[in-house]
Amino acid sequence: METDAVRHITDPLYETLRKEDITAFNAEKSARGDLPSLAHGDFRGLDLRGMNAHGLDLSNAYFRGSDIRGIDFSHSNMEGASIAGAKISGCFFPQSLEAEEIVMSLNHGTRMRYSKGK
Repeated sequence: METDAVRHITDPLYETLRKEDITAFNAEKSARGDLPSLAHGDFRGLDLRGMNAHGLDLSNAYFRGSDIRGIDFSHSNMEGASIAGAKISGCFFPQSLEAEEIVMSLNHGTRMRYSKGK
C-alpha cells in the first residue's frame, strides 16, 4: 500500500537538490531527457532559490521551513505538497492551487489540494 511518508529518492538529481547545489541541479536537469519523480521528497529547511521547477513532480513533497522564494512552480505538480513555514515571496504556483490552499499549507502545514474546476 502506498503511503504519504517522506521518501529518500535514489536519483543523482534529487541528491544535488538535497546538497542545495541549484546551479548543478539546473544544468543536469536541462541535460537530461527524463525527469525523475520527486514525489514525497524531503526538501525541509533547504534553500532552493533559483531552482528550475518546470515539469517536476513534487506531489506530496515536504518544504517545511525551506526557502523557495521566486521559484516558478506553475508547470510543476504540487498536489499534496506541504509548505509550512516556508519562505514563498515571489513564487508562482500552479493555477489549480487556490490561494486559500496555499495559505492553509503555509500557516498550518496542510497538504495543498488542487481545485477540481481548474
